[in-house]
Amino acid sequence: MKERIRIAAGQGFWGDLPDAPVRQVEGGPIDYLMLDYLAEVTMSIMQKQKARDPNAGYARDFVPLMKQIMPACVDRNIKVVANAGGVNVEGCAAAVREVAREIGLSGKLKIGIATGDDILDRIDELITRGVELRNMDTEEPLSTVRDRIQSANAYLGAAPIVEALSKGAQVVITGRATDTGLTLGPMIHEFDWAADDWDKLAAGTIAGHIIECGAQCSGGNCQYEWQSIPDLANVGFPIAEAAPDGTFVITKHEGTGGRVNVPSVKEQLLYEMGDPHEYITPDCVADFTTIQLADAGADRVRVFGIKGRPATDSLKVSISYSSGFKAVGTLVYAWPDAYEKAKAADRILRARLDRLGLKFEHMLTEFVGANATHGPLAGEPSRDVAEVQLRVGVRGNDRKGIERFTKEIAPLILTGPPAVTGFAGGRPKVEEIVAYWPALIPKSEIQSRVAILEV
Repeated sequence: MKERIRIAAGQGFWGDLPDAPVRQVEGGPIDYLMLDYLAEVTMSIMQKQKARDPNAGYARDFVPLMKQIMPACVDRNIKVVANAGGVNVEGCAAAVREVAREIGLSGKLKIGIATGDDILDRIDELITRGVELRNMDTEEPLSTVRDRIQSANAYLGAAPIVEALSKGAQVVITGRATDTGLTLGPMIHEFDWAADDWDKLAAGTIAGHIIECGAQCSGGNCQYEWQSIPDLANVGFPIAEAAPDGTFVITKHEGTGGRVNVPSVKEQLLYEMGDPHEYITPDCVADFTTIQLADAGADRVRVFGIKGRPATDSLKVSISYSSGFKAVGTLVYAWPDAYEKAKAADRILRARLDRLGLKFEHMLTEFVGANATHGPLAGEPSRDVAEVQLRVGVRGNDRKGIERFTKEIAPLILTGPPAVTGFAGGRPKVEEIVAYWPALIPKSEIQSRVAILEV
């Protein structure tokens, strides 16, 4: 058993810094590279892509990234764990295998595939058997939006990742695995933690939570003394140095920008936090109130004392469904009286929409630069404010009505208050709204599957 392992985060979301994973591999010693690509809306985007092209449905930029870093990973025995597979894990793995062969790695690594999370094809069967998949917020049964569902994926835990690693996989690709499981899995594998060692599983879960958003815990998006954080242009992504006893240190490569300290780690701990006593994952329930943090040197924070409890008998399911259409238009009004001009333009626009008989499910106006962020708490802006962006959005089920709205923004330039600028890109675009439906499903309904591809 190793005395410690270093798990480096290289991706906080699909679209994060493209070179961050490369810098994690090249910047110093690591044992694992963890890449988190999936958010709730990402699954529906990938499902749409797959509907248009059966070979799509995964994070496409993961493949050229792997082509770039795989030689170094093989040479240094760095394992990669990523949920880049989206809704087409097999397709993603096949593409990675193809580029691995292109660069001469045949016979030098194995690719693990973890599936079983996608239940889109099982929705009718589940509902028929009484698995209602009620909305966790509203208690409505899923049947109420059945005809509009785009994707449905259960959150898998660390178990299939552990299984793939135990079968010799150097690259593990999953679909909708939990963000935390991508880090916990390597810890369970390396330290042989028992399935009911709740304190250690909770510790690994919290390590995963801290590094899952990439540089958000190493200086990015950090409120505490943000002006003094050094060299964010060269920000270092976090690394969890984990020990068999469940303690770990959060750090980053030497010579990189950003900062790892107790405040930066605390901010990330609060991210997406509900009841701190019950951070529920497929693997355990972690108690965030037991977390102890200590300064362990420059850009090093020691995390210890974590307690956990048994996992629940359910898995969370992320379901997306179509919920109408929206469009957002903007105009910028310049000094003098920028705020007054923007308010007048909003009144004129609404009057014209009323004259046309257009009604929307919701219409929202924001005055960016005056009160869009803080609302009424912002107070009345100064008459000297240099510029205000009028931002108007509408949503509803009538696509034609929303298309008509998009034609009413540009005319305000010559038929409304003066000094408009910032109208670029043409008319606002009508976009489909993808809504989120969180639900629970009994664990007994989900069977993860692990396969190994030989390169």
